[in-house]
Amino acid sequence: MTVLKHDPSETELWRDGVRTEMRVSALNGAYQLCIFEQWCDKGLGAPIHEHAVEEVLEVIGGTAEIWLDDETMIVTANQSVLIPRGAMHGFKNIGDDILHVRATLAAAVFEASYDDRAELSRRYSPKA
Repeated sequence: MTVLKHDPSETELWRDGVRTEMRVSALNGAYQLCIFEQWCDKGLGAPIHEHAVEEVLEVIGGTAEIWLDDETMIVTANQSVLIPRGAMHGFKNIGDDILHVRATLAAAVFEASYDDRAELSRRYSPKA
């Protein structure tokens, strides 16, 4: 059994106004899960993108507007959205407080294809 110690001081800036803490990934022994938390300033979040695996996006605090394919929904604390693999999605903070979300992906390495970029974003992959 492995106990993972999470250090909130190990957040990184993914985009301006969006801080991320990777909690579980291939880097600390996961084989099929990637779990990370994000704190997003007002008006900020994640641009339209897709993953090759399912994702659960859970709002821990604040209010998010989440886009899933052609649908838009307002999601608040203690609510989650199941995002099917290959579905275009994104979110932003529409409240006055910091938006705190937890994302769980069914892969140990974070990969995303963004609508406005040609490259695949890949993070937390163990070195070969």
